[in-house]
Amino acid sequence: MCYKTHAKTAKNTTMTAPDILVLYAHPAPQRSPVNRRLADAARAIPGVAVQDLYELYPDFDIDPDHERSLLAAAHLVVFMHPIRWYGMPSMLKEWMDVVLRPGWAYGRGDCALRGKGCWLVTTTGSGADAFQAGALHGHPFDAFLLPIRQAAALCGMDWLAPLVLHGAADASEAVIEAHVHEFTRRLAGYASQAAMKEVRHGA
Repeated sequence: MCYKTHAKTAKNTTMTAPDILVLYAHPAPQRSPVNRRLADAARAIPGVAVQDLYELYPDFDIDPDHERSLLAAAHLVVFMHPIRWYGMPSMLKEWMDVVLRPGWAYGRGDCALRGKGCWLVTTTGSGADAFQAGALHGHPFDAFLLPIRQAAALCGMDWLAPLVLHGAADASEAVIEAHVHEFTRRLAGYASQAAMKEVRHGA
């Protein structure tokens, strides 16, 4: 059986419930040529809330009730992070461990995340050509997305086509600018869809 979470105000935060929740996890944002700019762009879009997990929880003491209240209110959840050793940063893994509890995020019945969108926005240090058989990483890039894609499926979420920038560390300013523009275009479009959904439902 799945249980619902009612909205709750967490300690030391005044964030209101968003239409779109961006879970931003970068352990060294000061060295990020791309992700920091994506987070800044997301903050400028109405209806979008950015949770900078490393800034909010430097001791990894995550407030699961508050995080669940934000998730419950959002129509779309964006996982934004660099790929580290073929997966997500440790903070985001901890977030999933403590927030996505069975009986709330997944299980029998109408769980809290069912029907919400899940969008992965990520970067890699290596170029796209390194992700193939016989190359540096030995497998297509999609093979490394299986854990988060399966987590979304388990929770009944709708998987949206990921936005990926390969070779981010060496990307030119023009490439980064184009990537930020595409991210902003897609995110603003999703925000508009979420707003229209609220209007249709009389929210």
